[in-house]
Amino acid sequence: MRTRPQIRRRTVLVAPASDERKATKALASTADEVVLDLEDAVAPAAKHDARVTMHRMLSTLSADRTVSVRINGLETNWAHDDLDACASLGSKLRSIIVPKAETAKQLDEVSASLAATDIGVQALIETPAGIENVTRIARSNSRLESLILGYADLGAALGRSERAGPAMWLSHQDIVLTAARAAGIHAIDGPYLGISDDPPFRQWAQWSSDLGFDGKWVIHPNQIDSAETIFTPSADAVAHAHSVLRAMAEAEARGAGAAQLDGRMLDEAIAVSARRLLTRIGGTS
Repeated sequence: MRTRPQIRRRTVLVAPASDERKATKALASTADEVVLDLEDAVAPAAKHDARVTMHRMLSTLSADRTVSVRINGLETNWAHDDLDACASLGSKLRSIIVPKAETAKQLDEVSASLAATDIGVQALIETPAGIENVTRIARSNSRLESLILGYADLGAALGRSERAGPAMWLSHQDIVLTAARAAGIHAIDGPYLGISDDPPFRQWAQWSSDLGFDGKWVIHPNQIDSAETIFTPSADAVAHAHSVLRAMAEAEARGAGAAQLDGRMLDEAIAVSARRLLTRIGGTS
């Protein structure tokens, strides 16, 4: 199980680091986390300038804003400079997102480059090899905070139709979710590729929330409110979670071997579920 402090990732807004207007708008949004993208959203000729813009913007940003950076693939000529720029930001940066993560060794290499910092790592699982090795990736090192399931590259590699709905991804979703839970890290659903806050987007977000994912990447600010609502527990669910943890604590204080609530026996598995639910509202007890 991980010891890094948990944060909320109900909504993760992704913005290109090469577009300062969009990046500024994203950083001012209500998303729990903002990801500045140096990879897919940035043309090859703009990689250097995007890195410089990202570094300048984050150097002066409040440490209270949760920001991560998606670097270029480790096999590219840009990755080393991306890692150096990110490492120099120190506490200004929450984590580095490794695209097309396929092996535990890749995550270990990124972690080693951050040795002088407390910057975390997230693994974007978006290739068949990544799916195949996701359990080992999830347990790779103590900096790893989440697994993110990416559909576009994975779908292209699998030959899956772009019309495939969330139910057609169930096996891959369960693989990533199970690996994340076993390792004690977040499981984040990747982006729905439309930019509208429309019924298909909300259906996909509700599906992944019901499965157990902690949050979802969004690619437009107008999707934040719906995703936040879907991934935020109801008031009744929050009250029940608090009741569970209070009952467990009271039983422990009495030296009782078991706790009960409303006629139901409680155990640590139920307490784990309650604590995880409360992380979505920024609480742990």
